[in-house]
Amino acid sequence: MLQNIEHFQAITEYCQHSPVGKLLPNALYVHTYALQFLDPVLENYELEARNVAKDIEGATIVKFNLDQAKISYLFYPDFDLDPHPAIQQSIVVNLKTLDVNHRDYRNTNNPSILHRKETFVTSDYPLYEQFAELTRFEVALGLLDNSRFIGTRQEWQKRLNYYGIAFEGHRLICPLKKNPKKINIDRHKAAIVRTELSRPVRLGLEAGLFTPETTFFDYGCGHGGDIKRIGDRGYSSSGWDPYYHADAPLISADIVNIGYVINVIENTSERRQALIKAWELTKRVLFVSAQVLIDDRNKGMVVYGDGIITSRNTFQKYYAQEELKIYIDQVLNVDCIPAGLGIYFVFRDESEAQAFRVSRFHSQAKTPKVYKEFRQFEDYEHMLTPLMEFITERGRIPVKEELENESEIKAEFGNFRRAFQLILKVTDEEEWEMITEKRRQDLLLYLALSKFSDRPSSKKLSPEVREDIKALFGSYQKACLLADMMLFSLSDLENIADLCNTSPVGKKLRNSLLVHVSALESLEPVLRLYEGCASRTIGRSEDANLIKFHTNKPKISYLYYPDFNTDAHPLLRTSMQVELQDLYVSYWDYDPEANPPVLHEKDAVVTPDYPLYKKFAKLTRQEKDRGLLDDFGVISRLQGWLECLEEHCVTIKGHQLYWRKDADAYKVKLLKAQIRSRQHKRRKQKKDEV
Repeated sequence: MLQNIEHFQAITEYCQHSPVGKLLPNALYVHTYALQFLDPVLENYELEARNVAKDIEGATIVKFNLDQAKISYLFYPDFDLDPHPAIQQSIVVNLKTLDVNHRDYRNTNNPSILHRKETFVTSDYPLYEQFAELTRFEVALGLLDNSRFIGTRQEWQKRLNYYGIAFEGHRLICPLKKNPKKINIDRHKAAIVRTELSRPVRLGLEAGLFTPETTFFDYGCGHGGDIKRIGDRGYSSSGWDPYYHADAPLISADIVNIGYVINVIENTSERRQALIKAWELTKRVLFVSAQVLIDDRNKGMVVYGDGIITSRNTFQKYYAQEELKIYIDQVLNVDCIPAGLGIYFVFRDESEAQAFRVSRFHSQAKTPKVYKEFRQFEDYEHMLTPLMEFITERGRIPVKEELENESEIKAEFGNFRRAFQLILKVTDEEEWEMITEKRRQDLLLYLALSKFSDRPSSKKLSPEVREDIKALFGSYQKACLLADMMLFSLSDLENIADLCNTSPVGKKLRNSLLVHVSALESLEPVLRLYEGCASRTIGRSEDANLIKFHTNKPKISYLYYPDFNTDAHPLLRTSMQVELQDLYVSYWDYDPEANPPVLHEKDAVVTPDYPLYKKFAKLTRQEKDRGLLDDFGVISRLQGWLECLEEHCVTIKGHQLYWRKDADAYKVKLLKAQIRSRQHKRRKQKKDEV
């Protein structure tokens, strides 16, 4: 059988120099997926063994023996799922004698296991990065030291027990011991002494859910910070906490907050009852919040039940964002609305819930300025101002009982339309038409995304929204049809890419568009919808100030540059990516990192009405003149940017460029000549465009 190979020694040579597979002193191990990438000599050698063995279906690893003319087929059925899979069966083929031996390890108490799984496959294997990341962590922790003592399941478990490590999938965790004794959880230690409103309550305020007569109750109020700060704003405010305010009465209120409470209750039944009790106290809207999984788990924590015990001996249940929504919906039989990461609002009244959903897509608009002098209008300006504000707000003429001074206007003009005709005589009609179109697009965004959460019937909408739809679309059915068409357009990534490439707002990158959050409303409606699929189903990262629209895959990223306004070239601190196909969320923290990403051309990501736009634009123009932005591949990271500044003898203070004091005079002279040349070229291009 070996007539095609001059000597077995040649096979050994090919194995020892193979770029594919895991090479050990006496054998080369290759995953069956990677066999196609072997040298043809080894492929043919393995094929001969396969023909002898006949049936190797299900084999995972092929072992090329370097001492004898033998090939083994090893079966690890859990190779992809188990971080360290155990061998189940083997088939050994002796290519000299043509003997085939089968062995079953399934009943073995201490089978051999695999480490460093990425070494058996190639870099294009679907799970390669997951395997490699696990190995990096294990190496860093010293788990793979003295590898001859970790080759079997029992030996490996001893190593894990020594280090206090276990696995959750391919993720390293620190478990409690088996059969742990009852742990006394210090729930009260989880209460945080705040100096400002908690995120859920602040978001409720910003959303306009607190009206003058609103009552507020904080269920599990901790030290009572939210109670005090809401009370200071003039609202009736109270709360209860089992540790800090156990004697306080449980009182029904318009708004009830159960903020980061359910994630500190280790008993699942108690957790459920706490949520139900808070809902029973709620008259209008319940704020529910909990920790979510994107937070870093590796901060002195150990697994306990379905959550963790922190170093302060407090329990924390970490939810995935969608898991939290499902939990709230199932316990309360509701359709809660994401207000932010780990924060949901639950409304008693469906029409109020829909009004809130609509409000989240309500873009800013300015009332058109009066640009003509017209005596008749001046006489009625004070009376007509509320009408102008209403039309700016809703994009339509009000109907009966929607305007407080309705009787006054109708007594003078007969109806709202005649009054509006007078307004049109002193304002730009096109500006009003733009407002109407803006409100139409706002409603389409709302209706399109409501498709993901059982779009309500027209009867469940608030009267104001029903009138909006009637005036702007004619009928609810027509509005829904247009919204569905808009939603369907998201399936065309080429269209998304075209919209990003032609957008007048945002910084165009190779496969994405980068936009400041303040400029989001200036984008095409389809791009706003694209982002809304992430922010209105998962929730936008609170600190994020830039949004990246990916064009090569359905994905939205939320980036946080903490010094965006003050640093000429801010460093990226965090990135949260939302995969729109499965709503998978990944989170990256670049602090501390020696070479984080750097942002350039800040003026490109904002609109011209951004307060600091002129300062940003001036800096970008000067940097282009100096050639600092010529190679984005080099300057995209901090180290490359610093080297670029040094090469061009530049230092930056604030948003101003200065020559380095230690720069070579002759080099500066050459650089200045290059600047003049670029400026001349820029002016010529601008002149040609005109």
